Amino acid sequence: MTDTRIVRKNMIEAIRDALDVKMAEDSNVVVFGEDVGYFGGVFRATEGLQQKYGKSRVFDAPISELGIIGAAVGMGAYGLRPVPEIQFADYILPAYDQIASEAARLRYRSSGEFHAPITIRTPCGGGIYGGQTHSQSPEALFTHIAGLKTVMPSNPYDAKGMLIAAIEDDDPVIFLEPKRLYNGPFDGHHDRPVTPWYDHTASEVPTGHYTVQLGKASTVREGEALTILAYGTMVYVAQAAVEETGIDAEIIDLRSLLPLDEQAIIDSVKKTGRCVVVHEATKTCGFGAELITIVQKHCLHYLEAPIERVTGWDTPYPHAQEWDYFPGPTRLGENLRKVMEA
Repeated sequence: MTDTRIVRKNMIEAIRDALDVKMAEDSNVVVFGEDVGYFGGVFRATEGLQQKYGKSRVFDAPISELGIIGAAVGMGAYGLRPVPEIQFADYILPAYDQIASEAARLRYRSSGEFHAPITIRTPCGGGIYGGQTHSQSPEALFTHIAGLKTVMPSNPYDAKGMLIAAIEDDDPVIFLEPKRLYNGPFDGHHDRPVTPWYDHTASEVPTGHYTVQLGKASTVREGEALTILAYGTMVYVAQAAVEETGIDAEIIDLRSLLPLDEQAIIDSVKKTGRCVVVHEATKTCGFGAELITIVQKHCLHYLEAPIERVTGWDTPYPHAQEWDYFPGPTRLGENLRKVMEA
């Protein structure tokens, strides 16, 4: 009998559940990275999996991001479905050549003879006082590369369903996990850390196998006054800003950045006539620029005000001023009012 229960899980538990489901279903799924085996990962996302599936399927790797992804490319080409973990997204740059030059191009350069069914999991973003080397949001580096898929879930339900979909995909997927959300949805009302940090600790997640389609956005809140385009932690900041300002905004959780649900964006902005884009990453050449271009191209004659963009600063992530860098509801709310008054 299929287990169809609904249980409450935080994002870490949902991610671990997705890995467990796929490893049980498919012996070709292997999990590896720095400290993911016996220790269960620095955030415990792989806790218990080595004990359950053995050291040949869940194992530790040397501190070599290039080597981790290089090995994953070879594994994928010869029939495995590797799920390597890069311990922090900040550390992924040494592996960038293997990701961009090898994994992303393998299907194309081999005329479909080989694939790279690799899911690269990595925690991203700030909000936990990680400083400049543990808080970055590098999603734009990957959405620029043809052949990659890039996703960032904002809640446990999506995290599990999208991770299963990513593992089943025959192309490489960059699976970015906002570490600020690991233990539960972020209480976006707070521009500074308070206790409790989270408005609740878990969300309802089905047991067993299910998928959330990559390339489909989610309407978190319907509204008529303007459209907020957000993803990851900023979904909760957007909700808090809407509550604090009282503006009837529609919030779109993109969740999949590439492939991107352009139609959901276009339909929403055409309905509301106003748009604000928010992301945690630095502004210049950030993913928000692409979103603005899409809105400008398809919705120009529907716009009643200029598009606004709320982002992190064009600086390294500052430790002491993390909660000023981090786009909060106050800064977002100011821009919502600006758009409404234009």
